[in-house]
Amino acid sequence: MNPIRFTKMHGISNDYIYINCMNGQPEYPQHLSVEMSDRHTGVGGDGIILICPSEIADFKMRIFNADGSEAKMCGNGSRCVGKYVYDYGLTDKTRITLETLSGIKVLSLHLRDGKVDTVTVDMGEPVLTPCEIPVRHSGDSMIDHKVISAGKEYRLTAVSMGNPHGVIFGADPDSLPLEAIGPGLECHDMWQDRANIEFASVLSPSEIKMRVWERGSGETMACGTGACATAVAAVLNGLTGRRVTVHLRGGDLTIEWRPDDNHVYMTGSATTVFEGTYERQI
Repeated sequence: MNPIRFTKMHGISNDYIYINCMNGQPEYPQHLSVEMSDRHTGVGGDGIILICPSEIADFKMRIFNADGSEAKMCGNGSRCVGKYVYDYGLTDKTRITLETLSGIKVLSLHLRDGKVDTVTVDMGEPVLTPCEIPVRHSGDSMIDHKVISAGKEYRLTAVSMGNPHGVIFGADPDSLPLEAIGPGLECHDMWQDRANIEFASVLSPSEIKMRVWERGSGETMACGTGACATAVAAVLNGLTGRRVTVHLRGGDLTIEWRPDDNHVYMTGSATTVFEGTYERQI
């Protein structure tokens, strides 16, 4: 098989392997993601992201998690796509549209020394209706709802930012054993297709500390959609204002839920790590 050219990038340590698919994509990307994401025998990453042509936007993004499942959206990944297409000369625009499985996102690219430094992503409106998240719940929304997992009670707020999230506020997330509690909450029977779980503590009306257990990848250093969902959940629970800094293990994101258009805007860095060629094993 032909070697695969790739670029390793990360958005505040949420690292993916990016493949330029403007002239065709590799076969069986779900298997390729499992293989390449392995941190011992592959490139290493939270998954792979394919940058593809689009008939309805400037570019299209396909995301495959480390377990091979396809994700609808990744906030940190979308920022890196914005950096990739500008820095590698696929566009000269600093405002681009990106097709994802959760709709078209608008990226505003902020330059430094001729390259993309940070990106603001219009993440669209948060989804709070349970059947659209989707989560099994009889009310109009699921805010601060009691959930039992492995015999322990949690208060969970459900939000979709193109993918489902369960946000839990409480103690310093650094004190929590995510490897023990994350899988049960991710696969709880209230979710129709698993969910990302955020564990957060509010530091002030404008600051939140957060860890994330991502479906399909386990704990990751950061999650852009998770940070957005957490900021929305904090507002819904009366804990913060509409503009917050979310501190994740990999770095910080600025999240703003604007009342004028009901959209959530995420701003953060995008970083290129290295380029390489991968000899596919399957």
